[in-house]
Amino acid sequence: MTIQPFISQKFKFYSFLSMFLLVYVHGYNLNNSYLQPFTIVEEPLTFTTFFEYLTANGLFRFRIPMLFAISGYLFALGDEQPYLQRIGKRTSTLLLPYFIWSAIALLITFLWQQFPVTAKAVFNAQIDQFGDNRPYTQIGWKGILERWTLVPVAFQLWFVRVLFFYNLLYPLLKLAVIKIPKIWFPISIILWLGMFGLHFIEGEGMLFFSLGIWLAKRNKDITVVPRWLNLKWIAPVFIVVCILKTVLAFYALPNMFYGITLLLLHKITVFTGFITVWFGCDGLVRYCMQKKWFVWTSAFSFIIYALHVPLINYTHQLILPYIKTVALYRLADYLLLPVLITGISIATGALLRAAMPKVYSVLTGGRGL
Repeated sequence: MTIQPFISQKFKFYSFLSMFLLVYVHGYNLNNSYLQPFTIVEEPLTFTTFFEYLTANGLFRFRIPMLFAISGYLFALGDEQPYLQRIGKRTSTLLLPYFIWSAIALLITFLWQQFPVTAKAVFNAQIDQFGDNRPYTQIGWKGILERWTLVPVAFQLWFVRVLFFYNLLYPLLKLAVIKIPKIWFPISIILWLGMFGLHFIEGEGMLFFSLGIWLAKRNKDITVVPRWLNLKWIAPVFIVVCILKTVLAFYALPNMFYGITLLLLHKITVFTGFITVWFGCDGLVRYCMQKKWFVWTSAFSFIIYALHVPLINYTHQLILPYIKTVALYRLADYLLLPVLITGISIATGALLRAAMPKVYSVLTGGRGL
């Protein structure tokens, strides 16, 4: 099945936009930097704290669901190819880059740990998923192996790990989507709302990956707004709920009532944001995809995704102590550092692609060539 040119453009545009905004989400620098749907802000309400939470834990949260939906849609288009052949290809495009970039993140961390100033930055970042931020020379080979395979310091890699397993489960997911959609989607929505999650399967990705399969199998123009959707009210709901959730996060108490309230507001934000951005930005998509510089830049989406963590986390801790006397230093850090890290990632990708295209192909799973 062929894909419409404009849909292909939208997929490329939103893949790049999602990766670029992901750098901002991971560039969030408030005191409690671990963002979950129900995260509360344990510091005063200021323009900086409000803006960072509004964007990183509100406006930008449509990204991962959109990427899963795009992935499900594209995978469903390839049904004419044998399943095992496609899984073999996904091993090289997802699983191999996962292990390579996990190893690169370990190496970056190890190198930063060798010098007192940068070692302090690594420790202060506190991004080890085991909560053990000792130097790697002290955690032993078992600890290194676990961080390489299961809980990478480049924690964003969870997406490609989970996506690979959804590809493995594709025959079952397709069967559920086609044969029992009225049963499967309510179950998926409940798992999504309940934040169901295992190491290889979780609710948010499963729902939107299934949605992508369903949309592909319907064979309808997904650039046309359905009659039952009205952006004139969905877009305002998206903005208002984002603001409401942000304000509540500053005054909520750490209890179940507020946690569930923030979670539900977050889910409304994700759903309305997904619809608003997909259907409401066609003019921006057309404008950007006509610019050669943007098309060239968007080819490096995967390298931005793979390289930005742990660099942005460590660099935060490295520079923040030296700019505390600057007015609005945290806001400046939040706005500018992601641009710098994105630029470094793109430059790294461009150099690798020019000098060692085969290596670049392996690192990116064949993307951006």
